[in-house]
Amino acid sequence: MEIIEIGREKSLVSLSRAELLIVNAALNEICNGIAVFEFETRIGADRNYVATLLKEFHLLLDEMVLSEKG
Repeated sequence: MEIIEIGREKSLVSLSRAELLIVNAALNEICNGIAVFEFETRIGADRNYVATLLKEFHLLLDEMVLSEKG
C-alpha cells in the first residue's frame, strides 16, 4: 500500500491487486459472517453500506482483470 495523500475526512492510497483481494476477502467475511442483529454494533457501519462497499471492490477487481486483457 502506498499512501499518496492524508486528509481529515478522506485519504488517497494506492493498493496492489493482492492488497485489494485481502480487503475484498475481509469485507466478504464481515458481510457474511456476522449476524445481522449485531452487525452495526460490532462493525460501526450499516450492513447495506458495507455490502455496497464490497460490491465496489469486486467491480474494481473485475476492471483490473479486464484492463489486463485489453
